[in-house]
Amino acid sequence: MNIEPLDLLRSNLSRVRIPEPTNRIFKNECCVSFDTPRSEGGLFIDLYTFLAFGKDYVGWNYEKTGNPVYLHIKQTKKLVPEDRPSKKPTLLAIGVDGGFDNNEVEYEETHSIVILPEYVSLPFPSVELPEKVRLAVDAILLADGAERKEQLAAWTADKKQVSPYAMNLQQIDNSVVIPPSGWKCSKCDKTDNLWLNLTDGMILCGRKNWDGSGGNNHAIEHYEQTRYPLAVKLGTITADLEAADVFSYPEGDSVLDPQLAQHLAFFGIDFSSLQKTEMTTAERELDQNTNFDWNRIQESGQEVDPIFGPGYTGLVNIGNSCYMAATMQVVFSTRSFISRYYLNQSLKKAFEVSPADPTVDLNMQLTKLGHGLLSGKYSVPASENDEKANLATSTTTAKQEGIRPHMFKAVIAASHPEFSSVRQQDALEFFLHFLDQVERGHVGKTELDPARCFKFGIEDRILCSSGKVAYNRRHDYILSLNIPLHEATNKEELESFHKLKAEKLAEGMEMTGDEIVRPRVPLEACLANFSAPEEIHDFYSTALKTKTTALKTAGLTSFPDYLVLHMRRFVMETGWVPKKLDVYVDVPDIIDISHMRSKGHQAGEELLPDGVPNEEDSNKPLANEEIVSQLVSMGFNHLHCQKAAINTSNVGVEEAMNWLLSHMDDPDIDIPISEGHGKETSNFDQSKVDTLISFGFQEDIARKALKASGGDIEKATDWIFSNPDASVSSMDATTSNDTSIPNDVGLPDGGGRYRLIGVVSHSGTSTQCGHYVAHILKDGRWVIFNDDKVGASINPPKEMGYLYFYERLDG
Repeated sequence: MNIEPLDLLRSNLSRVRIPEPTNRIFKNECCVSFDTPRSEGGLFIDLYTFLAFGKDYVGWNYEKTGNPVYLHIKQTKKLVPEDRPSKKPTLLAIGVDGGFDNNEVEYEETHSIVILPEYVSLPFPSVELPEKVRLAVDAILLADGAERKEQLAAWTADKKQVSPYAMNLQQIDNSVVIPPSGWKCSKCDKTDNLWLNLTDGMILCGRKNWDGSGGNNHAIEHYEQTRYPLAVKLGTITADLEAADVFSYPEGDSVLDPQLAQHLAFFGIDFSSLQKTEMTTAERELDQNTNFDWNRIQESGQEVDPIFGPGYTGLVNIGNSCYMAATMQVVFSTRSFISRYYLNQSLKKAFEVSPADPTVDLNMQLTKLGHGLLSGKYSVPASENDEKANLATSTTTAKQEGIRPHMFKAVIAASHPEFSSVRQQDALEFFLHFLDQVERGHVGKTELDPARCFKFGIEDRILCSSGKVAYNRRHDYILSLNIPLHEATNKEELESFHKLKAEKLAEGMEMTGDEIVRPRVPLEACLANFSAPEEIHDFYSTALKTKTTALKTAGLTSFPDYLVLHMRRFVMETGWVPKKLDVYVDVPDIIDISHMRSKGHQAGEELLPDGVPNEEDSNKPLANEEIVSQLVSMGFNHLHCQKAAINTSNVGVEEAMNWLLSHMDDPDIDIPISEGHGKETSNFDQSKVDTLISFGFQEDIARKALKASGGDIEKATDWIFSNPDASVSSMDATTSNDTSIPNDVGLPDGGGRYRLIGVVSHSGTSTQCGHYVAHILKDGRWVIFNDDKVGASINPPKEMGYLYFYERLDG
């Protein structure tokens, strides 16, 4: 008996809901695949759960839930003129307003109501449809999709903010009148990159860049001396005051100054007559990212042949998401992740075991991502996805549509707010967070955990000055390496370059990109630096029952299937700003790290006794006796000299003497050190601790660094970078028998020979800006993955890598 479509719909109205404002509505992408309304079969939205499914997958949802009524959305591409002009980017971003133009085309959209399992279709809009259905569909079509809402929320925080310092800025009348041109730094001869302090009218040069260009730091040094908070960059002031580059030193960011007109008028500046002659900070950063590094990493200017098919699917940039795209392309080139989420798990199986909302299930979204990247379904030339009506006038292009990892990003970012934003992120931090989430998802079933392919053991051997040893073990996913610049192999070329650079700077000329010579450091030197002995100060010895200096060496207790090397290309420069080392690392295709395997406890070695540091002993400060003896020989009191050495962290005689001369009259100067004086060295201004935490360091490390550097923030940051493995616990390591020490049971292990299979490169001044690109060895050739652009690499920038992925060669 045939039932009329409308009667069939009315009989299923109980499975139709009108969405509430709080409901998440998915209408842009399938929950289990990357099908969209633009795909051949369109998209089906469940009118009860508001989840979306592609044509090949909506039947699975009907089988699982019994929900029969769906809104079908189909989008068909409109033809657009081929000569549509591209807009100049104003943001260092891709795929967002103001960023690099993706030239996205427009689509026409049609709707219908479909009832499963027979796929009975009714047109929409139609007055014959039940009111409940019409209201439900109208609400879905009017609502922002869940993906769009998340994007909008993420972007809100990135707008330039009004500075609180601008509203009540006190300006000093120094009778200063700023001319409309001819500016010069008050402390040097710089005539560009000049900043006008809005409090006192001083004109000073900006920060020195990591390559020696830029200013001489006079503007920020003036702030550090005066604490005058706001400065505007001369040459960026025009009639459009909002476009002027105003920088707030306390906030460490570019800001808006609503009172800028009157603040400028105070110094006689008529902004309406000024012309733009300088780039803003953001524009300069954008410009720097179109220079040699940017072009080299992306292989710009090279005739890169596009590649399509399984394993060659691009990831569309969904707003500064290149850090994620580059990382996941390499991850899904490993056998472990290919097996776990593609070969050994179908989309249907993942959907069947997923919760009611598969969009929040990491297993489902990783399986979806794996099938999207590896199946080849979405890796076809763009024109092949056009409707037949458009094929007559379209041509095949090198660009593929790729896939948009919105749902995966939402899931992986749920426990990390920064990754849910559209700000650029550190690819290393994302990689470690991702592996942590994968590992958590396999608790109780570690044999299935693909993240284990990256995991290995590290053993630190600590030789105490007593002659006894301790062994500390830990597990890690990456081997983080310093780049020893003093091991550069092109020192003569560098010396000639620096001479030429000095000559050109003296003549007021700048170096061209072709003239720049960068240090070249062999990867072998970086690996040797990791294994080299390192002194540990303030090591508490249970044998000596006091703090002493120990010697630490590190080795690997297991060799992972895939070894990830992280190059520490970022250091702290003047003003505590992270800067990038301009250095090449010569990386061989094959490495052998067999010599880095830890030997473990050796016969004849005596272990440090078990125990924990005595609270009184561990807190008792120790003065450097050499410093003390020199001060005593000058006629100072022995106790006073000890205190001077302690309170300057044993830095040196001169520092201790300066402290002594300024504290001779302290009321507690004669109180013995044992009576509570020791705690003094750990008490620092909380703002200093907070400053280091804002740089991304842990609080215990921040306090340890401040203690080791006498409370000096800049020295503390240097100390942290010089002691990358430092932690409060490692400084007080005492035993090799701790039950909490991880063992290597279940970790992959094998020989020490590895082949390079992937490089994640970064272009930009810091990890928080710029662009990431992946180069991967596939089918015997190097391939560039630059967001949704995939092609045969002609000259992979191996020397510029940030993360290197090596695959172990068994046998």
